[in-house]
Amino acid sequence: MTKLRIVFMGTPEFAVGILDTILNHNYEIAGVITAADKPAGRGQKIKYSAVKEYALAHNLPLLQPINLKDEAFLNDLKALNANLQIVVAFRMLPKVVWEMPELGTFNLHASLLPDYRGAAPINWAIINGETKTGVTTFFIDDKIDTGALILSAETPITPTENAGELHDKLMQLGSQTVLNTLQKIEQNEVTLTIQEDTAELKTAYKLNKENCKIDWNANGNTIINLIRGLSPYPAAWCFLQDEGDAIAIKIYEAQFFQENHDYTIGTVISNKKEISVAITGGFIKILSVQLPGKKRMKTVELLNGVRFSEQAKVY
Repeated sequence: MTKLRIVFMGTPEFAVGILDTILNHNYEIAGVITAADKPAGRGQKIKYSAVKEYALAHNLPLLQPINLKDEAFLNDLKALNANLQIVVAFRMLPKVVWEMPELGTFNLHASLLPDYRGAAPINWAIINGETKTGVTTFFIDDKIDTGALILSAETPITPTENAGELHDKLMQLGSQTVLNTLQKIEQNEVTLTIQEDTAELKTAYKLNKENCKIDWNANGNTIINLIRGLSPYPAAWCFLQDEGDAIAIKIYEAQFFQENHDYTIGTVISNKKEISVAITGGFIKILSVQLPGKKRMKTVELLNGVRFSEQAKVY
């Protein structure tokens, strides 16, 4: 059995769950690579990545390169003397990095590859109305998420599940899949599958302001899937206008009700307890929302202090 000495590369909370599992199963972590510190929030205070916080708390050797081809970083990485590297939600690696360890570098990706290659696989699986997704481990090559597959594991997506809930579920599934992958590498039992490209492959595009905006002309299920797929972060949004300038609001939770009506699409219908938006073939009932400068709140909380006129609309 091959003794593994691992360098782990990752940045967000999702990666922390995997790193914690590896450490708790007594694998040797030679070092951790994560993003450089950067200012965040209104106060622009320096913010550590979730992986850095974890590495510091567990006294793991830590590197935070800005340039992955920097000679000083490459020397430091080589000095860690790892024979395997694991990447979880980090960034694209140059060849000089991923080919460094004897046993290679594998990545855990939160989709069933080859579908949903890219930056936001958890979000897009829900946005596109998938009923299942999963995780995949694969050896990194010179393109994004295209390397030879090692293992995959599948899980259903429930009709009401949002991106945050699916994130946590895939973190657990990913942890077990990484452990299974490590065991196969240790025992020299890895069987690789080459990814096949087809015209029907679905992509996990990077999220931006445009593709997070709600199109109220879409059908009800499409709107609900967008809201679920972007909740709790970065959140689906739209403009709300009512007797004045339009404001950008975020919507975190909603339900679709089919019903015939004569309202113009985008009309806001509200009373003391509910807010609904008229769409083709029914209404979207908004359950959780955030106004500019306010915290996220349930609709019933919002309506304690806000009333909408009959002219209110979203777009």
